[in-house]
Amino acid sequence: MQNSVNGISDLRGDKSPALSQNKLFSNIKIGANELSHRVVMAPLTRMRTVTGSIPNDLMAEYYGQRATEGGLIIAEATLVSTNGQGYYGAPGIYNDAQAEGWEKIVNAVHEKGGKIFLQLWHGGRQSHVDLQPDGGLPLGPSVIPHDDVVYTPKGWVPVTLNRKATIADIKAIIADFRSGAERALAAGFDGVELHGANGYLIDQFLQDGSNQRTDEYGGTIEKRARLLLEVTEAIVSVYGADRVGIRVGPSGTFGSMHDSDPITLFGYVAEQLNKFGLAYLHIIEPRINGSYEVAEGIEPVASKNLRTIFKGNIISAGGFQPDNAEDIIEKGDADLVAFGRYFISNPDLVKRIKENLPLNTYDRDTFYGGDAHGYTDYPFYSNN
Repeated sequence: MQNSVNGISDLRGDKSPALSQNKLFSNIKIGANELSHRVVMAPLTRMRTVTGSIPNDLMAEYYGQRATEGGLIIAEATLVSTNGQGYYGAPGIYNDAQAEGWEKIVNAVHEKGGKIFLQLWHGGRQSHVDLQPDGGLPLGPSVIPHDDVVYTPKGWVPVTLNRKATIADIKAIIADFRSGAERALAAGFDGVELHGANGYLIDQFLQDGSNQRTDEYGGTIEKRARLLLEVTEAIVSVYGADRVGIRVGPSGTFGSMHDSDPITLFGYVAEQLNKFGLAYLHIIEPRINGSYEVAEGIEPVASKNLRTIFKGNIISAGGFQPDNAEDIIEKGDADLVAFGRYFISNPDLVKRIKENLPLNTYDRDTFYGGDAHGYTDYPFYSNN
């Protein structure tokens, strides 16, 4: 039988032998957390909050649908600062009401026996005055024009040119990340992930295409990596390193990002992160053009390169299918694989991969913002 939702049909047809005995479905320990399989739900911006960036019951249903016994979900990018918003409707963790909303989601995942990390995020220059609490300019490492868009109450609009963050701004942001980790801990999250990719604030400080500062947070690679390392230290002080992960995108171009020497930059970052003993390093492969389309025929290389440097677990993400997800683990270039689009359209993705069942296709038009349509109404597999 073919499953469908609103005209969306199966992506896969004929069945082949189940994958249950392969490495993708073997146990693994990431820091303090034991997992029974290596299929990870990637952090996916869905913009389903309604009031005050507070997570709601619809979101709890969505995450609960996708939770599995011994599986890891990394919850969507979540604001640590009121001035960090880049997408209207994205959730926050900067006040107690938001933490209480997240607690419902954590409970829904835990009831299914799953683990859930919260991705801590600041959008930086990827913002607009309409998203700022005082109507002021967004923050960024440097004032450099860039052609990007953000989602506001008026829809998708070009970003507002940011102002340069002061040292006082930077110290306040570090404190906000620490506070966000504290609220995540109180909400019951099994760990937190620092979002250091996709052209947001941490990534903006890392790469010299967006960071042209000449102070202690700019110039050399060591100085550009300082914010990431100081924020990592702050959240580790709350959770302990074995319940903290970091996400990076060494070849990402989303958000007008680029660097003159990304191999050296991200090699240095991986080497420095070794000192913490983190739960994992989450790497976005360069097979993705920007943040949206899969670049066909491009092999994953970021995890392979950084595997020689980073000593802990690696989660690889970026356009994976079940077959090549197994391949990258077999080769030893990654320990776990994160799926995004297919987790959106398949609430029972883990079962479908394990038993090699057909997959629902996804409806990109419902990815960002909206209601239950394209969110909680994708069907579970049925052979009736």
